[in-house]
Amino acid sequence: MQDSTLDNSRRTAQRITLLGAVFDALLGGLKIAVGYVTQSGALIADGIHSLSDLITDAFVMLATHYGRQAPDSNHPYGHGRIETLGTLALGAMLIGVAAALAWDSLDRLLTGSTLSSAGTGAIVLAAASMLIKEVLFRVTLHVARQQRSRLLEANAWHSRSDALSSLVVLVGLIGLQFGWSWFDSVAAIIVAAMVAKVGVEQIWHAGRELIDTALPPEEDKVIRELALGVDGVKDVHDVRTRTQSGSVMLDLHLIVGSRLSVSEGHEIGNEVIRTLRTARPELEDIVFHIDPEDDSNAPRAEHRKPLPLRTDVIHELETRWHAHPLWRARISLGLHYASNEDRRAIDVVLYIPAGLELPEAPYTVLKESSRDLDWLGEITLWQAIPSGE
Repeated sequence: MQDSTLDNSRRTAQRITLLGAVFDALLGGLKIAVGYVTQSGALIADGIHSLSDLITDAFVMLATHYGRQAPDSNHPYGHGRIETLGTLALGAMLIGVAAALAWDSLDRLLTGSTLSSAGTGAIVLAAASMLIKEVLFRVTLHVARQQRSRLLEANAWHSRSDALSSLVVLVGLIGLQFGWSWFDSVAAIIVAAMVAKVGVEQIWHAGRELIDTALPPEEDKVIRELALGVDGVKDVHDVRTRTQSGSVMLDLHLIVGSRLSVSEGHEIGNEVIRTLRTARPELEDIVFHIDPEDDSNAPRAEHRKPLPLRTDVIHELETRWHAHPLWRARISLGLHYASNEDRRAIDVVLYIPAGLELPEAPYTVLKESSRDLDWLGEITLWQAIPSGE
């Protein structure tokens, strides 16, 4: 299911990128041809700019192809960071485009050089290019937001930068008809500042993603409230989030009843996952930890005094209780690891068969014979009810 979803999103992303590449090639060729015929240096430069976008389109195609591949043994969290790196690169390209545009315009403004008056044909082509690239921007941005893809969003803004570049050429060509030779340079510098701002924002968001920045506190609060709404969850702590190519990875600790079975606690965790993914589809990878108590302020596990595990517990109790009839007759043994303010202990539950006559003062004998076990907490007896009763 996940592989199919990844394939569908990859195909959609690549189709919209390929569509942009086709228009980049057509518009680039047309601009250069018309610019050559009309002797418009600005139109030729804009055409070269459109053709250079084919490199960006190819880059996006590769990044979406490899970045949308399913997790494998070497990349258990997927390949989304490839798209993040691609977003960084596209953000840098946007800043480069803005810097080149601003530099060229400032140079023309200071030296007093002007664009060639290329006539109506060049003006119409510049206007058509602007409109086509604006439509591509809006379509690509729509897909990017559907897929929560920063890479596609950056590529969409790259199309918008082309539209704005064509707008500058259009403004310059129109301005020349009225003798406003400086008009295009001022407009280009303003456009360059806008494009650079978008590039900086893309780099900022991609950089935050690379260093595993958490979701905003208000979104963490929503996640906590959703988890607390699941029956059996007493509290939630240690909520940790990080983003990867539009998806969110979540770790959280769920506090449940201390005497629940492992399977019941695990099913409560599964219900939390179902609830969270229904409400927040961007939660791609959710890992929960079941806690029988609130240990959010407790020392790390390696700094706590260890308690013996089942094999050692049975060995220690066998040494002390081997002659006791309840120990010899037990059906099973339950262990509950509990903590209070001053100590951690293991509560022991003996499940004994129905009909077994209990000896006199069973708790006293068991407790006295194991007084040296500092980890032993409460001792509880559970006797089965005879069948038919």
